[in-house]
Amino acid sequence: MSTPTSEAVRPAKRPNILARIGALGPLLGLILLAILATSLNSDFASISNVSNVLTRAAFTGIIAVGMTFVIVSGGIDLSVGSLAALTAGSMILIMNSLIPTLGSGTSTILVGMLIALAIGALAGLAHGTLIARGRIEPFIVTLGTLGLFRSVLTYLSNGGAISLNDTLSEKYSPVYYGSVLGVPIPILVFALVALLGGLLLNRTRYGRYVQAIGSNEQVARYAAIDVTRIKILTYVLLGVCVAIATILYVPRLGSASPSTGLLWELEAIAAVIIGGTALKGGSGRIWGTVVGAILLVTIENVLNLTNLFSVYLNAAVQGVVIIIVAFLQRGRRT
Repeated sequence: MSTPTSEAVRPAKRPNILARIGALGPLLGLILLAILATSLNSDFASISNVSNVLTRAAFTGIIAVGMTFVIVSGGIDLSVGSLAALTAGSMILIMNSLIPTLGSGTSTILVGMLIALAIGALAGLAHGTLIARGRIEPFIVTLGTLGLFRSVLTYLSNGGAISLNDTLSEKYSPVYYGSVLGVPIPILVFALVALLGGLLLNRTRYGRYVQAIGSNEQVARYAAIDVTRIKILTYVLLGVCVAIATILYVPRLGSASPSTGLLWELEAIAAVIIGGTALKGGSGRIWGTVVGAILLVTIENVLNLTNLFSVYLNAAVQGVVIIIVAFLQRGRRT
């Protein structure tokens, strides 16, 4: 591959002060929401509640980090919730089947984790190949696999739930319920994935290519960027992020059912958009996605702790927030 010209990978023009202040909108919104919630119920600021919020945000947050790359490149993936459900059910079935051979210990759990990562990567590879080489719209491809993945899980589970062996579930539980220096493991993994995602997007050639493709794919091709390979890698990266979130999620309930991961795709996309990533691609920020994921869970938590609205209106409140953010973003790119 020849070296791309500097025109296609040139960093975006440095934003002015007002734009920088505006970029802090999601963080300022989260801080204001936290202050409001604390004034209404002091339990909100307790360590246990904050830990609970961050742990719950870790699942969709990890997926949202991968989704940021896809959206920045100009794509979308509607199937991540279904992929998480299929991955969870498959790894549980495989781990249960390995007990007679490997026992109900660490070896079986590690094999199950590798299987989950392989399923996520292969699903991402299939998505990327169909979209980049098959020239099929991302919306169509992932809408199709959304139903495909969940239908396969429903078939495997006979419409019910697939449960992890009790002994294995007990050995696996520290992955979700354990902590390091008092910090729950899902939060630590979320922070690590976000840190690596931020470095990959902003400090590597791959990240600059992703932004160049999302900004103008045709110009990126003229600049000799291997658009097909970069787009496939982007969907593989998202598939791996889905697998990591699933690995953390399985020990929480020790089972998977057709309702597992329901609407995770909407929460992940919402976290990315609320965090300031342009839905049309070309630019994005991982830290904003992290804030967006935490903000969505915080809204739900505030509704649970206060009487501002019924908890049944959680999705409605989140929807209003998403629409407001999309309205504020309407002039960013045309």
